[in-house]
Amino acid sequence: VTDVPEGPAMDGGMKSGDVILSFDGKDVEDTRGLVRRVGNAEVGKAVRVVVFRDGKTTTLKVTLGRREEAEGTVPAAQMQDAEDPAPVERDVLGLTLSEMSDELRQQLDLKPEANGLVVRDVDPESEAYEKGLRGGDVITEAGQQSLATVEDFETRIEDAKEAGRKSLLLLVRRSGEPRFVALSLDDE
Repeated sequence: VTDVPEGPAMDGGMKSGDVILSFDGKDVEDTRGLVRRVGNAEVGKAVRVVVFRDGKTTTLKVTLGRREEAEGTVPAAQMQDAEDPAPVERDVLGLTLSEMSDELRQQLDLKPEANGLVVRDVDPESEAYEKGLRGGDVITEAGQQSLATVEDFETRIEDAKEAGRKSLLLLVRRSGEPRFVALSLDDE
């Protein structure tokens, strides 16, 4: 979850950074499947949504509303975004990455000087997911060099491949705690 506009999700306690694991008792495989399930669900029905937040699972109760009503809140958000160019977001090694912005620092409760790439989503089939990377993590280094842009990350991957390396070491921070994760480069 990257954004929670006013509506049923916010009312149900969903927060930015939550990873939705199941909706109405069924596991969520990907965004498309979730959108389909929500679209097919009955308006006004209260459903259980299991999310992964801060290292543990939490069950939320969300009462479904009409999409048209929720979309009425979208234009104001779009006008806000017109001031800042949208952050670059790209999929790399099973990770959906976004460049750091003041808005993301605020959402993730990071210090103003925090830098790196924000993990927005992780492909559940990827090695990154297996190794514990989750939405809300911040990748600050790759190949022992700091990262500011998605291009930096792609360059580190290319450099490592050209040097004949099979994996790339990442420095990942979650809630300020650093840890190293090595990701294979074979599947690119």
